[in-house]
Amino acid sequence: MRLGEADRIVTLATPGHGKVRAVAKGIRRTKSRLGSRLDPITHVSVMCWRGRELDVVTQVEVVDHFRPIREDIDRMPVAYTMLEAIDQVAVERQPMPELFKLLVGALRTLAGDGGAVLLGAFLWKLLALEGLHPIVDRCALCDEDVPLVAFDVESGGLLCRSCRRGVAVSEETVTLVRQILGGELRRALTAPPSRATADVERLATDAAEYHLERRLKSAHASALAGTAAAAGEGRAKAHASAWAASESATEQGGERPPE
Repeated sequence: MRLGEADRIVTLATPGHGKVRAVAKGIRRTKSRLGSRLDPITHVSVMCWRGRELDVVTQVEVVDHFRPIREDIDRMPVAYTMLEAIDQVAVERQPMPELFKLLVGALRTLAGDGGAVLLGAFLWKLLALEGLHPIVDRCALCDEDVPLVAFDVESGGLLCRSCRRGVAVSEETVTLVRQILGGELRRALTAPPSRATADVERLATDAAEYHLERRLKSAHASALAGTAAAAGEGRAKAHASAWAASESATEQGGERPPE
């Protein structure tokens, strides 16, 4: 978000302090020391001055630009969808170490070999961390351990033939969702592109939008193409994800640094 003629408000996701909004002074100037270091989808180490409403960025070091993502038009919407989803669930000044770990891990995977099911897996994992784990090992309505043939977000998960409603799913889709949420993520990520991997992403997107009560714009762009304040006094470093990822530190209280 632009602020004045040369400044910009940036959003950082940190494990220890949740979502942090800070002013990057002079970032829009040609000779700015911050420059592209605070571009979205960038893992950085940041020093901030703690302000009353907004922190002020004083120093930035890049940890990872995730260049393979930036150079691939198909990967960019996926990365932005991850950031958009985290932005919706993150709470300012509230620790979120598991969400941060999920985000950075997903971006690193996307920058590497990726996987056809990666975005869907990320969204399912995010929902699970938020206490919205779908029921996938039995029918969500009758609780019977029988073959599951449909998914209904309002019912809370997969459904059997007798209870089916919502969206029909294949056996392959059920297997992938179970792998993602059952500790076999690495195996799920090796699945080649297929109707099942596309369904996993579609169902995860629908479920995320239902629970977040808003549309994930980047997710639909992906489909069409197919992305800290320190507690107490003094300075302290903490990992963060500066839409994308950052290690951030903030000085509590005091006067703001000179422009």
